[in-house]
Amino acid sequence: MKYYLICKTILLSLFSVTPYAQGLNIRPTSEPMVIDGIMNEEVWVYADVATDFMQNFPYDSSLANAQTEVRVTYDDQNLYVLAIMHNLGPREYIVPSLRRDFRGSAFDSFSILLDTYKDKTNAFLFGVNPEGVQREGLISNGGNGEESLSLTWDNKWYAAAKIYDDYWMAEIAIPFKTLRFKEGMESWLMNFYRIDSEYAERSTWSPIPRNFSILNLAYNRELRWDRPLESPGKNISLIPFTSFRTVRDFENETSPRQEFDFGGDAKVAISSSLNLDLTVNPDFSQVEADQQVTNLDRFEIFFPERRQFFQENDDLFSDFGTGGTRPFFSRRIGVTRDTSTGSNVQNRLYGGARMSGNINNKWRVGLMSIQAAKDESIGLPSVNYSVASVQHRIGQRSNISGIFVNKQAFRDSLGAEFNLGPDQWNRTAGLDLNLATPDNTWSGKAYYHRSFEPDSPDSAYSYGLGANYTTFRWEANTDFFAVGANFNPEVGFVRRTDFMRSRATVYHNFYPSSGPIQSHAPGLDYDITWNQQYGTTDWDVNVLYRINFRNTSNLRVRLRREFVYLFSSFDPSGTGGEELPADTDYSYNMVIASYSSDQRKNFFFDISTRSGAYFNGSRFNVNGTLTYRFGKQGNVSMNVTYNRIRLPDPYNDANLLLVGPRFDITFTKSLFWTTFIQYNEQINNVNINSRLQWRFKPVSDLFIVYTDNYFAAVDGRFVDFTRPKSRALVIKLSYWFNL
Repeated sequence: MKYYLICKTILLSLFSVTPYAQGLNIRPTSEPMVIDGIMNEEVWVYADVATDFMQNFPYDSSLANAQTEVRVTYDDQNLYVLAIMHNLGPREYIVPSLRRDFRGSAFDSFSILLDTYKDKTNAFLFGVNPEGVQREGLISNGGNGEESLSLTWDNKWYAAAKIYDDYWMAEIAIPFKTLRFKEGMESWLMNFYRIDSEYAERSTWSPIPRNFSILNLAYNRELRWDRPLESPGKNISLIPFTSFRTVRDFENETSPRQEFDFGGDAKVAISSSLNLDLTVNPDFSQVEADQQVTNLDRFEIFFPERRQFFQENDDLFSDFGTGGTRPFFSRRIGVTRDTSTGSNVQNRLYGGARMSGNINNKWRVGLMSIQAAKDESIGLPSVNYSVASVQHRIGQRSNISGIFVNKQAFRDSLGAEFNLGPDQWNRTAGLDLNLATPDNTWSGKAYYHRSFEPDSPDSAYSYGLGANYTTFRWEANTDFFAVGANFNPEVGFVRRTDFMRSRATVYHNFYPSSGPIQSHAPGLDYDITWNQQYGTTDWDVNVLYRINFRNTSNLRVRLRREFVYLFSSFDPSGTGGEELPADTDYSYNMVIASYSSDQRKNFFFDISTRSGAYFNGSRFNVNGTLTYRFGKQGNVSMNVTYNRIRLPDPYNDANLLLVGPRFDITFTKSLFWTTFIQYNEQINNVNINSRLQWRFKPVSDLFIVYTDNYFAAVDGRFVDFTRPKSRALVIKLSYWFNL
């Protein structure tokens, strides 16, 4: 078979013949479909076959060594997919664990991308591995990079996989009620991709150049229906929950507090393309805790949104602005921070509604309103958060979007009226233009945002302009953005204000035809920040090199010259010691490097450093994650961050250690146990979080979550487990059923 594929590739290239059909026809079936990973339904014999998968990694100019065949059909309820993943003989497969929503570029899997609106910007992803473990996610931003995929979204669908002598097979059923699409459409856009660990190979049905992510939506092909799609009919899901919580605060010596709670969510399909999410008294206690970091930065650190309620069509709300300056950040809603433990904790929500989706193929809309409860312990009144966004498609892959965010305080006290606090509000409005060429060579963004407050301050703006250029040999991006001194979107994320910033990066790619290196690229980078009052406040210039190896490992190196002007005093040791004075500046050199090993091995690791001169002293830094995978039952990992900071007197030296062992055990495909410990010297805290999840039915779960916090050091002792800070136990049961 191998020689046949090689000869076929040579002949096709010589005669300039393309073997790729421009789409796939799908026809209905009337026979009962059993999702069992066995090709025993008659419809599969006559279905069109998607084949001739092309490599995306390590090369993109030849057919895949491990070929794949895909067939599709449908009935009134479901879209069915059958995939056969061929091998060149018997072999072992690599799966990370039995946990749902697996991720990794080196593990065996098959995935489906469905662009149901043909906008080449957003898509659904459904995947399965040889053990039948499922994953589902949402792709935004055209699929430009791994960060465009979110696996937090959850919904009902069905899959089974079976391993045979020289291939494995996956059979999938995706209910139309799980998807969002416009009725009357005659075709969707679609792609399939496969990751094969034996050859460290990634392949796709519709070819994608290797300089683009395998998630890229610009190259999808048509899935042509035999008749226009109809609405799947009434589509209402209820997800009630009940929970029990016991909490003890040892620091403040309060008595144990027990709480019994209940609430729920509902998903109502207003149409086949527009969805309404409702929530009453939501409880997000089952959401995995954030991984703590050692913060030596002068500015706030960004943590991603993990809560289900905010996931569907999340890009309609969250993709405005840039990563460090966003007018809306959903984690401002229902989340506050416990400074003693470094953990984010819930601010109770009364309830909310969130409508999002497509009106037609040109227009998308997002509306959200959520009412949060008062919190007397931190002086927080009841607050309403409302957001409206609209997006209009331009051409094939571009759009213009607008957003309006309103934060409005309410008077809310026991036994009193519930009405507006007319002088307590914050609002933000913005307009974004997102541009992308059909082949993704050029993309760019321009935006303008403004915040509004009762005293109407000046300089309450943020704007930016950026462009990206990507070809086989060259990658370049540049942007410029500015944030006014009084730009204050209280429901957004703004790392700093009163600055202008310009930055650019360029890489030149080389692709060896043989050897261990898949690609390597030297590069240059600069980043400069300034404002009118202080002039230049920060800049850095970098010489870059990156290497991607054929075994899926990679190396990144950056040699940096950096300048920092302190417009306010700052303690670079991160220990609360003597601060460097304001109006001083520092120039120094450092090396930034990272290496990720071959994840196909049972033992693999990621390690990075950011070391060299540091303000008026020196810093040695190492970050690493070491992981050992014991088959499909799970893995054990150790996260370590160490900073050795040396500063001249009278400033503090520091040895900051953050250690986080993690145990991820998957007993079955429906029973998971995760425990991690975070020892953080910087905030003098040891956090233990243990979570048992039993998925007893599709998207229906029992969670048992135990959390403990201790002092990292007490009277010179290393973790005094006899003196805890706080402790909590949560039991939560949720059930998803369709009306």
